[in-house]
Amino acid sequence: MTFKKEIQSLFSDLLDVVFPETCSACGNRLYKNEHMICIYCLSNLPRTHFHNDNENPVYKIFWGRVNVEFATAFLFFSPKGIVQHMIHQLKYKGNKDIGVMLGRMYGRELKESSVFSSVQCIVPVPLHPAKLRKRGYNQSEMIAEGLSQALQIPVDTGGFKRKKHTESQTRKSRYKRWENVDNIFERAEAGIFDNKHVLLVDDVITTGATIEACAQEILKDKNTKVSVAALACAMHF
Repeated sequence: MTFKKEIQSLFSDLLDVVFPETCSACGNRLYKNEHMICIYCLSNLPRTHFHNDNENPVYKIFWGRVNVEFATAFLFFSPKGIVQHMIHQLKYKGNKDIGVMLGRMYGRELKESSVFSSVQCIVPVPLHPAKLRKRGYNQSEMIAEGLSQALQIPVDTGGFKRKKHTESQTRKSRYKRWENVDNIFERAEAGIFDNKHVLLVDDVITTGATIEACAQEILKDKNTKVSVAALACAMHF
């Protein structure tokens, strides 16, 4: 090891002592060979494997509501669990990289199953411009970016937008959630998604109201198909 590399290694070790990197899932200190998520949490991520099930519960919530080709979610969300902690880091602590990392992990699984092999563009559920300015980024776009890297499918952030600022969905009933997002999305122009298979991406699916509203707007274009991939699902099965 050269003298320069020795100094860099010592400096890196000092930073680790003063500002230790912690796991985005459990909050414990990471070891040198770990990145963002510790090995224990990685091995215990509550994967759904719904992409292998043509009648999975996430897909079923859209039956009779909106015509989606397929829908799935990567992880199970539970209150105070590691998935909630990671999503909190992503949405409120500026940890954009965790969204990209998890999206990339999920994208590798989806690529192996080829469930979305005909998808031509990835569209993250948009934030209202006011919320985007406040947060600085769209958490769903970070997940979409990771999926894009793994699936080699481009992300489209210009063709779809949220035209109304809405209240948080967290404590709303299923009907109130739907009412809260009814007619709040719009395409940049009619026909922008003509003849495309679009993959809609969101962070957490609970009742599916937001995705339903997005899909209904996109499906106004001719010969358009919509599929859905979420980072997590917060439903009880």
